[in-house]
Amino acid sequence: METITKETYNYNGKNYPCCASLTMGVIGGKWKTVILYHLISGTLRYNELRKLMPTVTERTLSLQLKKLEEDGIVARKVYTKKPPLKVEYTLTELGKTLVPIIESIAEWGNAVTQNN
Repeated sequence: METITKETYNYNGKNYPCCASLTMGVIGGKWKTVILYHLISGTLRYNELRKLMPTVTERTLSLQLKKLEEDGIVARKVYTKKPPLKVEYTLTELGKTLVPIIESIAEWGNAVTQNN
């Protein structure tokens, strides 16, 4: 009789039952993938992201950016030399590894809307 061992995946102090759930834990939700999609083109300021995502609330955007930063996917840089305060977000090296996944998700969405 075979013994089945249940392997779990740990990332940033969180346990996931499989690698797919880990990926979805990092990029899942309504807004994280949208944020990452916009950051593929390069560094963006907070207000630029807000303009690209007009239906997201400020609180939600801030929380999702913070979670992406905590997971090492997005880097936040604050410029304080001269007012007003400027905050920029960019993909980290780890975040850049998600680009093919995000692009595939976007391509699938585009294909689905063209077939309806």
